Amino acid sequence: MQQFQVPQFIDIEDRIVGPLTLKQFLYLLGAAGVTLLGWFWLNLVLFAIITVPLAALFLAMAFLKVNGVPFPTVFANALNYYLKPRLYLWQHVRETPRARPAAPPGEPVPRAGGEHPSDASTLTSSIAPPKPSGGKLSNLAWALDVREQLDRREGR
Repeated sequence: MQQFQVPQFIDIEDRIVGPLTLKQFLYLLGAAGVTLLGWFWLNLVLFAIITVPLAALFLAMAFLKVNGVPFPTVFANALNYYLKPRLYLWQHVRETPRARPAAPPGEPVPRAGGEHPSDASTLTSSIAPPKPSGGKLSNLAWALDVREQLDRREGR
């Protein structure tokens, strides 16, 4: 039976240019390009305002890691979080109608039995989440996700 050597360290990028990976080299090349263009086309104030932060961003992309995660991944995740829409579901809580004692005009109506509005026995909830538009599979996945969240909230 033939034996094959299994490659190890497959999660480590190859060093292409000296101690730098190809990505790091390209980020440094971008930083140098932005710096040179800013130096020749902008006056000193605009150079400091525009070019220095861009070059710092390129340097961070090349070398910085946040909790062991490369900065380009963190930066892309942050952009996706802030730019993509999110779905917020609001759960409306209503009181069940009850006969209340009449109060004189100008005075607040007392609660029956001194109950707090959040008492579960006096409240009903109605949830009507919006329906997503898309194919049958995406609608089913969305409905299952919403049902799972509701079950977690209700403690099922």
